[in-house]
Amino acid sequence: MSTNAFTSDPQDEGPERPTVRGALSLGVEEEYFVVDAQTHRLTDSGPLLDRVCRDGSQDYTAELRRCMIESRTGICWSLAGLRADLRARRETLISAAAGAGTTIVASGSYPPADWRREGFTSRPRFDHIAGAYARLADEHLVCACHVHVGVEGRDRAVEVVNRVRPWLPALLALSASSPFWTGADTGYASYRSTLWARWPIAGMPPTLSSYAEHCDRVRRLVTSGTSADTGQVFWDVRPGTRFHTVEFRIADSCTTVDEAVLQAGLSRALVQRCLTEIAQGDPAPEVPLELLNAAKWRAARFGLTGQLVDPVAAELVPAAELVNRFLDHVRAPLTETGDWAEIARLAHEALSRGNGADRQLRAFGHSGTVAAVVKQLIAESTTTDHRR
Repeated sequence: MSTNAFTSDPQDEGPERPTVRGALSLGVEEEYFVVDAQTHRLTDSGPLLDRVCRDGSQDYTAELRRCMIESRTGICWSLAGLRADLRARRETLISAAAGAGTTIVASGSYPPADWRREGFTSRPRFDHIAGAYARLADEHLVCACHVHVGVEGRDRAVEVVNRVRPWLPALLALSASSPFWTGADTGYASYRSTLWARWPIAGMPPTLSSYAEHCDRVRRLVTSGTSADTGQVFWDVRPGTRFHTVEFRIADSCTTVDEAVLQAGLSRALVQRCLTEIAQGDPAPEVPLELLNAAKWRAARFGLTGQLVDPVAAELVPAAELVNRFLDHVRAPLTETGDWAEIARLAHEALSRGNGADRQLRAFGHSGTVAAVVKQLIAESTTTDHRR
């Protein structure tokens, strides 16, 4: 991240101060594909990165593949502040890309991309990943959205991680934006998450008793050669590796700023709900790992269509019902921060308009061409003023 820490301490430096007493801090990392503005082919992000980092900014960085770039917000305390930060960083990229003859696309996958044609960014860590994981790394041509929520106390962060897991499939369903792979409809709303699932260090985290146990598990993964370093444990949610946060890693890259704000708002409210339960001594829900994995798979497969698994109730429900149960679960913390109206509206708009995958598939259905999907993705990715 671009700042020293994403903690919930109001004394931390950041672009704004908390407007609600006890509000938790937020930060978002967004990954983008860099595309030639004329041919719409993936292209080297180097020239764009040079432009946005001329002043020494650390808000943008290279990714594993040369055709990708990541932006990082600062510490934010309100959804309005986060929205402004997300818009500003995306607009900086858009403007700089135009000067380099390129543009950006925010999507879990890039519909016409062929992983065989795209190279790796040359860095020691990336070189190691490419060599160690072979075809898994070769096919890693996907983008994600990561949300950091400030949580003081590393043991407390682990407790929160244990409790948020049942709602991760709902976050995935709302963000799903990768239905295409190498030019074809995969039948999945989030094919990105199925690609991630093949890695030996990805997926739902285990239930852990303490941060010491978390560190021991991670150390074993590193010393066994399974993971290159502590940052390469790609669980869907984890204690922040460099910051005092809980890091949500379940979401596809969000095509619109609205969708990124929705992910962040729901994630923060979920963390706050868990902290309240911990303070009250409420027991954590006991959900078998296999059921969590099944719920995540259905969310990846069907997104906001069809039926999804409510892991706590252990039943199939319509996707809209699961989202509404999620909203009910976090209504109190959203109300406390004054975010209920906005997050409820954004969630219901997602159910009405569909997620990124739904919109891509509609564009394909209307035109019959992937080129039309790409044009729509560019238009959505580079429109930043959905909300003021």
